[in-house]
Amino acid sequence: MRPDDWQLTEDVDDFLARAGSFLRSRPVMHNTPLTTLEKLRRSGADASGAEATLFGRLESEGEVRAVFYRTPRGRLTLTALLAGQADTLAAHLAGLGHTFSGVTSDHDTATAFAEAWKRHTGAAPVRDWQALLYRLGTLTPPEPVPAGRGRLVGEGDHEQVMRWCREFAADVGEAVTVDSASWAGTRFAEKRYTFWETPDGTPVSMAGANPMVAGMVRVDPVYTPAHLRGRGYAGAVTVEVSRAALAAGATDVVLFADPSNPTSNALYQRIGYVLVADFTGYDLSRTGCGRS
Repeated sequence: MRPDDWQLTEDVDDFLARAGSFLRSRPVMHNTPLTTLEKLRRSGADASGAEATLFGRLESEGEVRAVFYRTPRGRLTLTALLAGQADTLAAHLAGLGHTFSGVTSDHDTATAFAEAWKRHTGAAPVRDWQALLYRLGTLTPPEPVPAGRGRLVGEGDHEQVMRWCREFAADVGEAVTVDSASWAGTRFAEKRYTFWETPDGTPVSMAGANPMVAGMVRVDPVYTPAHLRGRGYAGAVTVEVSRAALAAGATDVVLFADPSNPTSNALYQRIGYVLVADFTGYDLSRTGCGRS
């Protein structure tokens, strides 16, 4: 594979025009690129003072075989690559002088790229994220359902949604500021949120859903305050947003779960989610002792 098989651009519209069909061909595995790139397209794919967004597609025999993108925050996301393809891409990007704060992909691809990046740049990658990707099979509401009901959030709920997103981010170790000033630029914005409320109208759990892209909806985040956990609220609200996604016409409903949390993984499987793949992220910002 020649390095020039990778076509690079900073134009998100041009990139999606050429690579959109490839991304839509596997909406489950490509769920993060689909949602992120759609958000970048709507926002103009820029960020004041941040490094320019970069997009790349691997073409062979007139067909797109893989893509990558670097967001304005500097993290690289890849679709599936063979080890040799990951090495060639790392060498090509390093040779062009590109830098990245991290890389995220399915486990094998992310690991192959991180190891190749170390060889070509002397960086010292450190794994900083893991998640299991699930796809909804047959939705199976939990029994018994906790007392209460689901309710779509409204404008008056915005402060609580931000507070719970802030608490969720702290729980999962995300270094992000979530407040009124920063909200629009966070990954928590532009989602549709649902509360599970007790019979007296008190919100006790929350789930978000990303806008549908290519028939796919990703549920994210799911959050219950620590003192309210273990009562079935997370399962109930996840069923609510999953059912709403199906009713809206989604052909694929997906979510990520922390592999170190057996409770949430067991919950998602009980209500009908099926494990698809293991995803991994690496911090690429640390330097090692030079090129090997």
